[in-house]
Amino acid sequence: MGIIWFIVIGALAGYLAGKLMKGGGFGLVVNLVVGIIGGVLGGWIFDILHINAGGGLLESLITSTVGAVVFLWLLSKFKK
Repeated sequence: MGIIWFIVIGALAGYLAGKLMKGGGFGLVVNLVVGIIGGVLGGWIFDILHINAGGGLLESLITSTVGAVVFLWLLSKFKK
């Protein structure tokens, strides 16, 4: 997958996670960072749980979004 798709999926995953967790996105740069961290975290979580999400764009978006939601949830726990 090219770097452009990596950026697009990261930004979309961060945006979706922001919508799910707080009701809105965070802005392009923060969405991108949250999505990239979410992709790494989601891949790690899916690997531990032995979930094979596949390698397509939709599967990557789902994995990144799940990881980004978990990341934002963890941040909210430390923030309080």
